[in-house]
Order: sequence, then structure tokens, then C-alpha cells
Amino acid sequence: MKNVWLALCGGNLLLPLALAGPVPEEDIALAFGDKHMVSIATGSRQSLKRAPAVATVITAQDIAAMGATDLDQALASVPGLHVSYGPILNVPLYGIRGMLSQPLNVQVLVLLNGQPMKTAYAGDKGNEWGGFPLENVARIEVIRGPGSALYGADAFAGVINIVTKGPAALKGTELGARVGAFKAGDLWLQHAGSLGPAALSAYLRVGKTDGHGKTIEADAATRLDNLFGTHASRAPGPINAGHDALDAGLELGWEKWRLRANKFMRHNLGTGAGVNSALDPDSHIDMDRLMADLSWTDAQFAQDWVAGATVAMSRYQFVTPRGLTLFPAGTRIGANLFPNGMIGGPARWERVWRFDTHAIYSGLAGHSLRIGLGHDDTDLYRAETRKNFIVSPTGVPVPTGPVIDYNPIQPHILPARRTSNYLYAQDEWSLAPDWSLTAGLRHDRYSDFGGTTNPRLALVWEAAYNVTAKLMHGRAFRAPGFSEQFTINPVSTGNPDIKPERMKTSELALAWAPVAELQLNLSLYRLDASEIIRVVANPPPATGATYRNVGRLRGRGGELEMQWDALRQLRVSGHLAFQRTTDRATGLDAGYAPHQHHYARVDWRASGEWQLGTQLNRVADRKRASGDARAPVPDYTTVDLSLRRTMAGSGWEIAALLRNAFDADAREPTLPGGTLPNDLPLAGRSWSVEARLRF
Repeated sequence: MKNVWLALCGGNLLLPLALAGPVPEEDIALAFGDKHMVSIATGSRQSLKRAPAVATVITAQDIAAMGATDLDQALASVPGLHVSYGPILNVPLYGIRGMLSQPLNVQVLVLLNGQPMKTAYAGDKGNEWGGFPLENVARIEVIRGPGSALYGADAFAGVINIVTKGPAALKGTELGARVGAFKAGDLWLQHAGSLGPAALSAYLRVGKTDGHGKTIEADAATRLDNLFGTHASRAPGPINAGHDALDAGLELGWEKWRLRANKFMRHNLGTGAGVNSALDPDSHIDMDRLMADLSWTDAQFAQDWVAGATVAMSRYQFVTPRGLTLFPAGTRIGANLFPNGMIGGPARWERVWRFDTHAIYSGLAGHSLRIGLGHDDTDLYRAETRKNFIVSPTGVPVPTGPVIDYNPIQPHILPARRTSNYLYAQDEWSLAPDWSLTAGLRHDRYSDFGGTTNPRLALVWEAAYNVTAKLMHGRAFRAPGFSEQFTINPVSTGNPDIKPERMKTSELALAWAPVAELQLNLSLYRLDASEIIRVVANPPPATGATYRNVGRLRGRGGELEMQWDALRQLRVSGHLAFQRTTDRATGLDAGYAPHQHHYARVDWRASGEWQLGTQLNRVADRKRASGDARAPVPDYTTVDLSLRRTMAGSGWEIAALLRNAFDADAREPTLPGGTLPNDLPLAGRSWSVEARLRF
């Protein structure tokens, strides 16, 4: 009888257990995926049980079992993580432990193979997202809680690391196709092999969708119509959520060297409920993102020393080929009429260079000391502004005629550049056979706003063979985006003196397996965030508003996770997450994030070929933001079903997927002010079928 690692579905904290029955380790890996290791917690691979963080791992097997085809669908299974959506381009917003911001998504750091996926302009992953497909994803690692001691800026409420399939994960060639609701279609090809002495993997995917097209009953233009007696609004009307996609990836590995490159292109990307919360069915956006890195890893250069280094580059381009309609034709704002609509056409080009090197020393008994340093160079090197209006000093838009180049007159932002250097140290110390202490400290020095130092401590105690306890404390920061520093707009002006947001979090995590087939995890936390950046009205007689560090939040909550291996091929899992986050300036709820999130999943491998999965996702008890008098956002419950057949002998795999099977009316809260009074509707019932051939 072997020891195996039985993980919570979704990859939660793991415990080593001696199985009561003769279930071979390879059978567990086949059915549910091998997810007992994680690298995001310390930068090095280690068992999830001893990781100094509350972490979740979603494997490729998990993704297949839950029928997820997009990153958002997989992340909905993570305890304490809520996937919301914003009206601008229908962009997904990832909220961890109540930290959910609107309209941007700046408190969670998203990584691709350890490299940040972020834009300099907003400081988040980008509104121009257009989905993230999962065919080429090997695993998704998530830590809930501060990560700045290792990852620096923006690892504020948590970190999401997407790991793509390299040559070791891919075997041979896979050709796949999918069709589904909303006129969606995807075709992909991925291959692993060799190129001379190098191991190679490559991936190419093209896709298209019209988007779910749910109806917006009233929008910001409706409000203006009611004020000024016009009939310009396009509401009621469908959300403009379609896009065309091209994704490509390449990885080459040779000895200690690895080269990765990934390309993401979105064309004809719809504006969602409108970039100004006014329906705009005719405008589209093009996005082009390129990420590449060259790394040298795990190289021993002296006794007890190993080292690694990475050089990475990312390029991001956002253009509006025909401009964006902020308000439709016939809109009136005060005395000003826009017969052709209020049109703006921003465009931006960014590039980032990163260098990181680290060394690990293991010469001290019981210690693993990691030290590292790095340099980032972030350059928003070009920006364009085309529009048919100008904003007066009082903040009122005034029509000026045809759409022209406004860069010499009133640009939305000028080119900007930032450099930063960082130094960190981390010690993983085995105090005793059952005790370990991880201590880390990182200092970041920025060329524009100065320096910040962020520590973390984590004590892990393996109290018994089936009980593990963790006590953790850490601090984190979020660097302001260029839009918050340098925006040129009398309505919301950038502030070059703005400082980073800060947060400290304390956590207690317990993992217990009362019997071999049942595992329970409990995580409790408290957080205190300060210097939150918000747009604040300027004191009279000045007009407009400016970005300032004025917000402060305090939160508490927890996540209870369960996994039960009821039968050899039947797994039941789920979680309950609860949180309360308070705005300390008002004493009221911070809003947007659900106080309760319930998730349940059943995976059944009926035979060697058939696999059936179902999951239930309930989002409950959401409050409005301060000053929003609307009724609370209604709760919703969605049920998803998946059926998959793998015909190993022929190489074929087919699947049928049904999401939101009972067509629940799910909506996400929007900003106060009457722009979208009925909130943002999410997709209703949808289906897809797919086929894969491996050879």
C-alpha cells in the first residue's frame, strides 16, 4: 500500500495519507491529476502541504473534469476568489477575499509562466482581455493573500500563475475543434517534439464568438435622455461582447536553458456595455500582446549553491481603428448636442523589459536561503488621442466637429516611463522535524514614487500525520498605474505625487483528514488595506477630481474546503467562503464582493473511457458601494454539466459541455450613479461540443 497525496478538488492544501484501499498512485493521478506540488508560494517547487501560503492548484485534469474552456470558468472553483465582470469590454474582474475593485482589476497579480501579465497604463491585466483559452494550460496556481515579499508590486490580495504546457506536458500532436452557443468556434493545434538537441512545444489557436449578447435595459445614455428629452440611447439592446482571437505559444528547452514566447491577439473586440456605460454596438478594439522570456535555471555553480536568471520582455498594443462611441448620435449634455455622437479614439503602445537573478544556498543544516535581485523598465512610449470633443475646465464635454488628432490639444495621457530595482531574501528553515519557518523580505525602489519594503513570516506545524497548521503574516503593495499618475482629463486628473496602496494580512490555516477518504481545510484571515487610490473631487473653487490616497479597508473572513473520495472513481468536493470588508472612512460595507460563496463539484469516472462532472456555484449576499441606494444585488446559483469520453486506443476525445444549465439570471453589480441601473447581466444557458485527436 503506497502513500499518495490526495488533494482537495481544485488543488487545495494537501495531506499525505495511507489509503484504506489498494488504490495505486497512478490511478489517482489519472483520474484527478497530480497536484501535490506548487512553486508560486516560494519560487521553488515544494509540497503544497508545507507551502507557506494558502494555495490552490488547478491541473489540466481538473480543467477537463469541470469542462472549463476559459480561465474565468476555472478560477470560479477557487475558494475566496470571485470572478466578477465590468461593463467596459465585459472584462473579468478577479476579487480575492473581498478585494474587488471597479472598473479596473488592480489588486490581483496575474502571471504567465511567472512573468506579469499587466499593462503600464492601468496597472492591471488590461481591459482588452477577450478571454484566456485553456487548451495549452498545464496548471493554474493561486495564492490567496499577500505576495509582495516575493513578487513585488500588485501581488496585493493574491497571485494567479498560469503555467502553459511545455514539452514534458505535451506528448506528440493534438488537433482540436470546438463549436458552441453565441456562434462560437475554436480550432487549435499543439505539438511537442525535438528540434535538434532542444525539446520543443508549440501551440496555435484561432477562435471567434459573437458573445452572449444579454440585454441591457437602460444605460448612461438613457439617463441623459431622461434629463434632456432626447432619444439617443441604444438601450434596450445587447451587450457587444464578441471578438476574433489568435493565440500562439512556443517553448524550447535545452539543458538548463528555456525560451518561451506567447502571442495574444484580439480583433473586433466588442465594447461590452460600452466604454462609458452607454451601449456601443458599432465600435471595436484591437489588442496585441507579446510575451517572451529566456531563463537559465537550477544551475549549480558552487558547493551548496544553485542559481538562475531570467530576461523577459513584454509588448502591449491597444488601438481603436474607428474610434469609440462614448455616447450615441443625438446625445445632449446640457446645452451641447452631439449629432454624430461623442466619439473618442485612444490608443497606446507599451513595452517592458525585466531582468531577474536568484541564488539558493543550502549549506546550512535545515535552511534553504534564497536571495535575488532584479530590474524592471516599463515604458508607455506612445499614446494617441482622436476625438470630436474637448473637455472644458469645468468638466463638461463640448463638441468640436469631426474626429481629429487631439494629441497636440488635449491628449488623454503623454508617454511615460518608470524603472524599478528590487532585492529580496527568503529563508526556509526546518526548526524541527515537524516545524518549519519561512521568513522573507523584499525592497522595491521605483524611479517615480520611491521605495517600499514588504516582509512575510509563515510558521508551519505538522501536528500529526493527518493534521497541519499554518500561521502567516505578510505585507503587500500595489504600484499606481500611469493612468492614476499622469491622466490628462479635467474630470479625473492624474496625480504624480500619488503613493502605492498598502495592505497587511494575518492568516491561520488548518488541514485535517479525520479518515483517509475525507479531507477538510479551514483558512481564517484578517486584512487591513490603506492608501487606497480613489478619484476625489477637488475642493472649491476648483472643479473636477484628482486621484488621491484616501481609502482604507478592513476585512475578515475564511474558507472551509472539503474533499470526499466516496468511491474509487467518485470524488465530491466543495467549499464555503465568507468575508466582510468595511470601508473605514464610512463604516459601511466596501461593496461588490459577495459575503458568501458556495461551490460544490462531483467528478465521476464511470469507466476507463467515460467521465461525468457537475458543479454548482452560488454567489450570495452582495452589498452596494457607499452612496448607492439601489436594492442589494440578487443572489444567483449556476449549475454546469460536462460529459467526456476518451477513446485511448484511437486517440480521440470528445466532450459535451453545458453551462448555467437552468438559465439563472445572474448579474454583477455596477458603479452607482445610474449608468447601468439594472446591473450587468452575465451569460445565460450555453453549450459547446468539442473533439480532440492525439497522435
